[in-house]
Amino acid sequence: MQGPGVHRTKVGAFQVTALYDGTWSLPIDGTFVRNASGGAVNRALANAFLPPRVLPISFTALLVNTGTKLVLIDTGTAGQVADTAGVMLDNLKIAGVTPDQIDTILISHFHPDHIDGLKTKDGAKVFAKAEIVVPEPEWAFWMNDAKMAGQPKPVQRYFLNAKRIFGDIADEVRRFKPGAEVVPGITSIPAYGHTPGHTAFAIHSGNQSMLAMSDTVRKPYLFARHPDWQPIFDMDGSLAVKTRRRMLDRAAADRMLVEAYHFPFPASGHMVRRGTGYELVPVEWKPL
Repeated sequence: MQGPGVHRTKVGAFQVTALYDGTWSLPIDGTFVRNASGGAVNRALANAFLPPRVLPISFTALLVNTGTKLVLIDTGTAGQVADTAGVMLDNLKIAGVTPDQIDTILISHFHPDHIDGLKTKDGAKVFAKAEIVVPEPEWAFWMNDAKMAGQPKPVQRYFLNAKRIFGDIADEVRRFKPGAEVVPGITSIPAYGHTPGHTAFAIHSGNQSMLAMSDTVRKPYLFARHPDWQPIFDMDGSLAVKTRRRMLDRAAADRMLVEAYHFPFPASGHMVRRGTGYELVPVEWKPL
């Protein structure tokens, strides 16, 4: 059954379940977008019927049942990013799945809201039986102490957090080169710019597919409508713009179902071109 924080759909023979983890209301100022004024950003928020200077950030993990494997794409915040988020495991339970049943965890990138769900605050593994699969360029960057030097303090905290999550399980983590099939039916797609190894995933079954974009487009009413905007979250803003436009072009041209980690729940729909940008057409809520 569908539920308030559980939304299932079919992609060919696969069952894909969106698992809501919560929402963080992030205060922002005029520096939030590097190449747009605070006034322009506030107007975009107003056009989306949202208050100024606050960005609502939803978190939605994706569970793919291929028929032979249960694959979780990203792991939620585990309540370690904001006290208004951290309910993904509750919704996993509502979906009828226990953490020990997860076979594979695919990580798109190493920002805390995507990896913190791998461990409790006390450092215990949450998904004891799952194989953890990560992009090689992400691992090479965030697990390298030399690369942390000279980074801003918030980014240095991301390095330390990655070490906290992966340091004692490094031998158990499988790394892949983006572009490879990582699980039968799921292919990784290089989506660099947001982070050095940021990766999206294409889910294929039969003649149907879904593009899980991760953070390529964080909020549709800002960065799909204005794909050239460069938020401070994107480490390489110009590269992230190229990636975003390439992926949105593909999704619109192929009429492909998309999912994005920070889209409003259930975080999926279709992208259509609108002038110089794109518009999200959300999925209809319906029984599976």
